[in-house]
Amino acid sequence: MIDVHYWPTPNGWKATIMLEECGLEYRLIPVDIGAGDQFRPEFLRISPNNRMPAIVDHEPVGGGDPISIFESGAFLEYLAEKTGKFLPADTRGKYRVLQWVYWQMANLGPMMGNANHFKNYARNIIDDHTQLEYGANRFVGEVDRLAGVMDSQLSIYPYLAGDDYSIADIISWPWAFLIGQMLGKEMWEKFPNLKRWAYELRGRPALERGYKAGRDLRVQEISEEQKKARQSVMFNQNSEKVRLAREAVARNGKT
Repeated sequence: MIDVHYWPTPNGWKATIMLEECGLEYRLIPVDIGAGDQFRPEFLRISPNNRMPAIVDHEPVGGGDPISIFESGAFLEYLAEKTGKFLPADTRGKYRVLQWVYWQMANLGPMMGNANHFKNYARNIIDDHTQLEYGANRFVGEVDRLAGVMDSQLSIYPYLAGDDYSIADIISWPWAFLIGQMLGKEMWEKFPNLKRWAYELRGRPALERGYKAGRDLRVQEISEEQKKARQSVMFNQNSEKVRLAREAVARNGKT
């Protein structure tokens, strides 16, 4: 059994899609990031960066005590090696896939998150919307560039790392699929190869199950004040917040 500390967001979907694709048994443990669950000591023992998702494998490779892994790139690689799926065994093929996994972690995810923040969330926090213009343009422009990178690659190959479906596709799809919804349909239509890939993958039953996992966890109807409060928890974080949380961990036992 694998525990998935999870909230239904693009980053969370990476975990559930991979587990569904691998056919592994798992259970969802909700981490409500709007309520501050990511700062609870029991979660920080698993994910010291106070970010979900994270996994705990109670039947790890090689046996022994349960193993916990945070960062989606790390645990997708782990699960691929555990099951022998979606990551080639040969050196050349393995790193052809992993370079795209790391590309997503360093580029697509963070840039999409920043673009979404300035284009959507920040408008509920900052009264003077002119302050948001530079940030929105900067990150939307970078998403446009990254979408172009994917579209170019997918004009040559059916999948991001070549001819075979891999963890490069699994880790990238949750963010890439939201390009039209998040940034406007006109951006989506600029990238026909990317759009083809995104909708073809949506047709995979395991991916669809992972995408829908825990959908009922989301808060459905909240007031504007509640929305602002949840966003404050998610976005107004600093080293002091982390320090206090880590002290709570230390009081209750080390990671």
